[in-house]
Amino acid sequence: MTFEELKKNKPTIQWIENDEDGEFFTEENISATNKVLDSYIDDLKKLGANPSEAEIIKAVKEVVISINELNDEYDDFIETVEREDLCEFIDTAAKIAGLESEEDITEEWREW
Repeated sequence: MTFEELKKNKPTIQWIENDEDGEFFTEENISATNKVLDSYIDDLKKLGANPSEAEIIKAVKEVVISINELNDEYDDFIETVEREDLCEFIDTAAKIAGLESEEDITEEWREW
């Protein structure tokens, strides 16, 4: 998978499809989440072909903290399924960038 493929398959697409009644997600929280996830991918791409583990982890930390802030701002809209989807997305992007880890790389900063 590439960064561009990952960008086209953000978890927010499935969230909207699963939220038929529109009771959990709004245009605002989905749009804000997409912007944060796109920014994360862009930050990883800017690191170039062989970023250090520390550079990748810094980008992970930034995206997790941004999502913490969104979750607070939009009344805790991230629940179990969304948390798992976001962790998988963040992890997949970090691996595309070159990170080799089997651990939950979001746990240290994650509040959702």
